[in-house]
Parts: sequence; C-alpha cells; structure tokens
Amino acid sequence: MAPKVDTSDPRIQKLLEQFATISFTGQKANETLRNAKTSETLSTLIEKNQLEGKGLDAKKGQLIVSAATVAPPSLDLEKRSYIVQRILDGSLDSADRISEAGKYLAGVSDVKSVNKAAFDQACGVGVVVTPEQMSKIIGEHMKKDAAKIEEQRWNSLALLMANLRGDQRLRWANALDMKNGVENALETKFGPKNKQPAPSKPAKEAKAPKEKKRAADAAPVEADPNAMFKEGFLSKLHKPGGNPQIKPELKEQHLKATGGRVMTRFPPEPNGFLHIGHSKAIAVDFGFARYNGGLCYLRYDDTNPEAEEEQYFNSILEMVRWLGYEPFKITYSSDYFDRLYELAVELIKRGKAYVDHSTGEEIAQGRGGKEHGPRFANKYRDRPIEESLKEFEDMKNGKYKPNTATLRMKQDLLGSGNPQMWDLIAYRVLGAKHHRTGDKWCIYPTYDFTHCLVDSFENISHSLCTTEFILSRESYEWLCDAVEVYKPRQYEFGRLNLEGTITSKRKILKLVREGYVQDWDDPRLYTLLALRRRGIPPGAILSFVNQLGVTTATTSIEGQRLDQTVRQYLDTSTPRLMMLLEPIKIVLENVEDDFFLELERPLHPKVPSMGKAKVPFTKEVFIDASDFRTEDSADYFRLAPGKTVGLLNAPFPITCTSFVKSADGKGIDHIVCRYEDPSKNGDASKKAKTYIQWVAKHAPSNSPVMIDEVRLFRPLFTSSNPAAETNYLDHIDRDSLDRTKGAMIEVSFWNVAQKALADAKAEAEKRTEEAKTAIKAAASDVPASKEAGDAHAGDSEGAPDRSSKQLYGNEVVRFQAMRIAYFCLDNRDADLEGKRVILNRIVSLKEDAGKN
Repeated sequence: MAPKVDTSDPRIQKLLEQFATISFTGQKANETLRNAKTSETLSTLIEKNQLEGKGLDAKKGQLIVSAATVAPPSLDLEKRSYIVQRILDGSLDSADRISEAGKYLAGVSDVKSVNKAAFDQACGVGVVVTPEQMSKIIGEHMKKDAAKIEEQRWNSLALLMANLRGDQRLRWANALDMKNGVENALETKFGPKNKQPAPSKPAKEAKAPKEKKRAADAAPVEADPNAMFKEGFLSKLHKPGGNPQIKPELKEQHLKATGGRVMTRFPPEPNGFLHIGHSKAIAVDFGFARYNGGLCYLRYDDTNPEAEEEQYFNSILEMVRWLGYEPFKITYSSDYFDRLYELAVELIKRGKAYVDHSTGEEIAQGRGGKEHGPRFANKYRDRPIEESLKEFEDMKNGKYKPNTATLRMKQDLLGSGNPQMWDLIAYRVLGAKHHRTGDKWCIYPTYDFTHCLVDSFENISHSLCTTEFILSRESYEWLCDAVEVYKPRQYEFGRLNLEGTITSKRKILKLVREGYVQDWDDPRLYTLLALRRRGIPPGAILSFVNQLGVTTATTSIEGQRLDQTVRQYLDTSTPRLMMLLEPIKIVLENVEDDFFLELERPLHPKVPSMGKAKVPFTKEVFIDASDFRTEDSADYFRLAPGKTVGLLNAPFPITCTSFVKSADGKGIDHIVCRYEDPSKNGDASKKAKTYIQWVAKHAPSNSPVMIDEVRLFRPLFTSSNPAAETNYLDHIDRDSLDRTKGAMIEVSFWNVAQKALADAKAEAEKRTEEAKTAIKAAASDVPASKEAGDAHAGDSEGAPDRSSKQLYGNEVVRFQAMRIAYFCLDNRDADLEGKRVILNRIVSLKEDAGKN
C-alpha cells in the first residue's frame, strides 16, 4: 500500500500549491503525491512549460496530469513536454488522444524526429464526429442487431456501447456523446427508461436436492473461448471475401482457395520465449478462426537468422498447444523465400523498387533525420530498372557485404506523412547461415516486405496484430497492390501489459545470466514457460484474457487481477489436502500405542465427483506450529495448554494437557494431548470451537509424505513498473523466494498426483489424435492456392513435432493446501517416481495473504 501523504510536510505543501496552479486539487492531487516519481514528473513539467501563470482550467489540468503519467513510463521529459505543448494548443483534448501520443512518441528516438503529420494522424488530431454522423452510425448498429435490441429494450445499452467502441468510424468520438446518442435512440424507440414495463418473473423452479445444488453451484470456472468474439471489436470484422482487391479475380481465387473460410495466423519471431502478452495474441488469432469455423496457421517469421534458435521454435509450438490451440499448419516465412525473391524482382521491373548503396545514416537523413528536416530522394532512387535488376542479382550472389546494399521499395517518400511509406527496406545482406535454408541465401527479406506477402500466399482473410503496427497497414496494402496479389485486411488490437514485471527478452536474459532467476521458466517471471511451471492452468489464462476483452486500447493490468482469476479457476477444480509447512508432533496420552483409525473424507466438500481420501489416524499426529501457543489468550482459538480443538474429520477433539521443550530449550519437542473419546476417558465428549489440520504418523501407510521443498514465490520486483526504472535491477526483491524444508502432507497426495497425471496423459493423447485427424480433414477441404504451393498440405518439412507430451507435465498435479495456498508439483525438479516432492505455490488463498 502506498504511504499516506503528510500534508504538514513543507515539501508536500509546496507541491500541492504548485499543482493548484493548473487547477489540480483535492483528493486526486493527494493521491498523486503518494507516488514520488509521478509527483516529480508532474512538478517538472509544470516548471519546464511555465504553466503556473497560464490559468489552466481543471479539464486542461487533468490532461497535463495525463501527460505526466501516460504510458510507456520510459518516455523522457522532452517527449512529455511535447505532449503538454500539444495540449496547450488544443490538439490533444482527451486522455485517449494523449494515450495514443504516448505510443507514437515511444517509437521515435527524440522529439526532433516527430513527424507532425504522422503524429496528428496517429492521435486523431482534428478528427471530429458530428452529431449527425454519430446518429447515423448508431442507427446502423440498431438496425443490424434489431432482434436482440427489441428483446432486451433498454438492457441493450451495454451491447450497443460495446459495438460502437469497436467501430473505427467512432475511434475519436467522445464516449459521453456516444452514450447520450445511444440513450436518445433508445428513448425514441422505447420511451423513457424509468417507464419501462417490469420484467416478468420467471416461474418458480422446484427446489433441487441439497447435494445436487451444491455440486451444480461448484462447477469449475471455465474460460468462455467465444466471449470476446460475440460483441465489440472482433464481432464487427468483415466476412471472408469482403476485403477489397485491386483486381476482382483475386477475390474469386482467394474464396476458391479457402472455401470461404476465415483464415488467420499467429506469426511470432523465433528469437525468444513467449510471455503473458502473447497469450492475448494467441487467443485472438486462434480463437477468432475457431469461433468463425475457420483455420489458423502457426507461422514462424524466420527472416533474421542472426537471432533465431531451435529452442524457440519448439517452445513456441508447445506454448500454443498448451494454451489449448492446434495450428492448422505450421509454416515458416522461409518456406516462401523463392517466391518472395521473384516478387522482389517483379517489383523492380514495375519501377517500384531500387537497389540503394546508401549507409544507414544516409537513409535516415533522407527521411528527415533526427532534426526532422525535409525528406529527399538519394541518387539511387531513380536508377534505371535494368541496373537495379543487375545489382539485386549481385546482392543475391554475394557480391556485397552487409550494410553496403539494400533493396528499397519505391513508395511515397516525399509526399506521405506516414513513415511506413518512406521507401522501406525490402531486402538486406546478412552474413548468417539460415537454420532451414543453410547457405542458399545471403540476402533476406525484411518483416515489412515478408509479412503481408506471406499473408497473401497463405490466403489469410484477417491479419490480426497489435496497435503498434497501425501505421504499417498502409504499406501492407501498398505492397500487395503493387505486385497485384491477393490483399488480406489488417486489423489492430491493443496489447496486454501486466504491471510489476518485465517482458523484454534482453532484460530477462540479463536476469538469467546474472543469476537473479533460475531460468526463463522461473515462476517469478511472466513468460508462458514460467506461468506453466508456477502451476497456473492454461484455462485460467484464457479466462483472464476473455474477461479483459479486446479493444484498440493497450491494456495494462495489475498482477493481482490475474491472481484473482487463477483463484476463481482453481477454487472448484482442485482437491483439498492437509499440509503442514512447519510440523510439530502431538502425542495422544490416553490411547494405546497401536491405536489406529482409517478415516475417509471428501477431496472437495462441494464437488463430490472428485472422490474421497483415506487417511490414517494414530497415537502420534502432527499439526502446524502456527496452530499452537504455549500461552493462551482470549482472542486465540487454536491449541494451547488446557484448550480443546477439533482435528478435521477426526471423530473427537483433543485437549492439550502439557508440552515438552526441545533439548536446547528453545523450541517444542512435542505436545501432549488427551483424545476426547468418551470411551477412552469416561466423560462426555468436549465440544471444539475450531478445527485444525493434521497429518498422522503411520509407517504401514507411508504416512506422512515428506516434502523435499516448498517454494513460496512473491513478486520479483518492488516497483509497479520496473521496465520504466533507470536500472530495473535495483528494484529486485532479493527475498522474493522462500524455500521451506521439512514440510509434510497427507498420504492421499500420491493418489491425487497419480490420478492427475494419468488423466492429463489420457486427455493429451486423445486431443493430439483428434487434432491430427481434424488437420488432415481440413487440409483436404482447403485446396492450395498457386502462390502458396503446398502450404495446405501439412506442416512444413522440419516443423517441430506435435507430441502429446507437450500438453502436460508435473504441473498438472495441483491442489489446495487447506488454509495455506494453492500448490503444484514443480515440472522441472520434482520426480514422483523417485519420491522427490517439490511444490510451487501457485497463488495464495486471499489477495492479501502474502502481505501479512
């Protein structure tokens, strides 16, 4: 929790007075002061831009605050000052525009590199949605969903608002204006909201038997894979064939090749491991295709052999499948190198590409340079076509070294305000051997040249990507039209960012190499490998993504929200076991040495289908040290001398009569208790006010199960945004991992573990076989297009194998340790066959459990 603000502090008083000069006062100003970094940034912006004497009203003052806090936090003061100046001149008049300004400025080296026209386009400066336009668009949506609106009447307000937010024509419309417009339309159609007829009461249902009702109420929380496709942004995308083409026959060829199906792709670069942000892209790409009865490729964008490794290819496929998706086909951009080269030659022949021998600095200067000066064409831009053809052939044949020759697209360098149209590089020389094509090529296509064309070859109907590629849409469509191939339609959605962690490959690699974490799968990280090892079920991740929904806005979410989703998911999907982190022995003084009872209890009180556990109850049992005190108090309800407590599921309670200290006198060796069985002590059984967990010692049952290590993970960083810190390593919590030895768990753990692994194995094998059958059937239904060659015939040669073993590991052994947390077996270090039990805490039982 952030510290409270001491308003008596002269420094705080000075800041409050300064904030007041921009009409930023009250509770919000006090809350801002709780974050020292934000306060300092806001104060500096006020001083740097001389805002104290400008008499800003509260609205503009709040926009200035937004400039100080807009993501990404790495924006320097010069860039934030640029935003302030654009607020002052009226260009940026909403938090939404300021958010887009932050994204744009994050992509330029400094303020001098800002292209005003491109900036204004990205931020919607000057875009106005008139009331007439708004009313017309609202009417279109009401007509489209007429049946649903007629049924829901005023309750359709949320549906209409979600649809309007996903309509790009209203991207820069005021949200309040939209709401007012919808309410006016509904009032016109149905009359005032407060005069709507009361909903009819449903017929009273017969009361279900208590046991059945509990089981139904306790159904596991499952992700709805269709939630984010039913309404909003993704529900409004075009139907297959609805994307315009430069030639009508291209549409016909596309529909013939796909059979009219939706076709998508997930195109990761194989230069690192996937992280939590990729889970959203995977869910969108694969989920959209599945929801619409289509197909989705896993396509490795392997155009930079200098950064690609085999381990990344294997891991990417494994994570996609672990999340629950099966690629229709696994392909590589390198599958199409020959075809891409042919189209590069064709582009030159059409006068739309040229070989450039300029240096990187010269190319940047021709685009305006750091000073953002005028753009100009260099001497190679208008070289003869035959000359460029010869030079490009020489590039392919190895005549030129890296950085001495490139093929550039001849776009609109001088006329366009979009940097993605400033003669992008199509091919460059790289001195690297490719993992699949070997030494065949010394030139490699860039992402900007490859991506749209391979989308075309694979007949992608919907090219879904994140909003940092929004400016690339123009160059994407330009290139497809320039060589007259089928043109897919690109749509952009906001990224998913999680607070309190980092996802940068470079920064995580530093953590690994310098020993701050064990590896890329360290459970304190948020790579998908790490989340899997921590025990988070893939269904919980998909549920998390679905709850967030999909919009064009970047989503930055607190880690606690993911944890809460995981708790909800695990609550009724995992068995409950008795586990002791710090065991202490109890000896029952009034029972025989061979006293033994076999007790039976449900593995989950609300989910009978999980079955029951059998545990021994003997003369010697263990409880957790946290459940015993040597001195009693009025507010303490667990075990203490003279106090009676119940043991979960045991027939009778126990009463502490004494305790024996350890040999060194510093601890407790064991506790002596009386078992309150009337047949043993002749008295009426005492009543217990509370119950505690326990584990018995019973050699014939191999009880207790000794745990080699329990690992309790906490956030790795003390900062809510470590990526924005000057040195993120300074904000590592060196105590973010506790290793506990000597813990124990009830003996039914073995049955729970074996069943979990057996069920997971059977499900994985079934799913893998079903996927192979479905993929084969889909491949036969979707004929290959001329450009794609054998792209629909099956996975590319050398593609990673789809093994059922990819889908499960030790981490599927999950359970709730009563009153402690949710745990799983570690999928790297635990070994059930060798009886080596290592547990990872998945998540605490309550949000604040780790804070106490």
